[in-house]
Amino acid sequence: MQARHIARELALLSISQLPVKPEILTTKTIDDMVIAAVRSLTEEIKEMIITASGELQRGQDMLFSSETRASDLATAQVMVKDAIAIAQTAINRAGMALEFPELIQTARQQEVRDYAVQLLQTIHKERSHIDALITGSLVDWQLSRLAQMDQHILRIATAEIAYLEVPKAVAINEAVELAKRYSTQDGYRFINGVLRNINPIPHK
Repeated sequence: MQARHIARELALLSISQLPVKPEILTTKTIDDMVIAAVRSLTEEIKEMIITASGELQRGQDMLFSSETRASDLATAQVMVKDAIAIAQTAINRAGMALEFPELIQTARQQEVRDYAVQLLQTIHKERSHIDALITGSLVDWQLSRLAQMDQHILRIATAEIAYLEVPKAVAINEAVELAKRYSTQDGYRFINGVLRNINPIPHK
């Protein structure tokens, strides 16, 4: 099960970097997938650093304004606090990027690679139905409005439930663990709630 756990994470991190066509996916090696995963994390880190830098700059501008008011100081403090939180998340992502190749080396690489490819192929092939299942479980939300990482986590779990004969409870638990690592602070609760409403009957 450890191999599948790693495969889910590998699929999540590489999904936006690898080809969409299922036949091309089968040609990708474990090294290709790890590179794609690390590249994905690196791009996310860059975006977070840019965002944090912008928040710090705006906070600094407010703090050094010649017409600083109490409300401005409070706003600046919030901006700096948010920037620090974003920077901390970026640092955590950097740690993940560094540890991921080593994690793969200690796993059964062929099993990891095969299951990750199977997940990605299923998601791409059955995308419209998987998205329809998720959309049907969302309350007052649109799938396209969710953070991209949350969309990917939901698609992986839904593919497992509807197509790969993974017990619903297992798929949900794995999705929650992914969300705790890669979603927002409370994102895992939202993902858990959505997946509990998923109908496991596959599209024929």
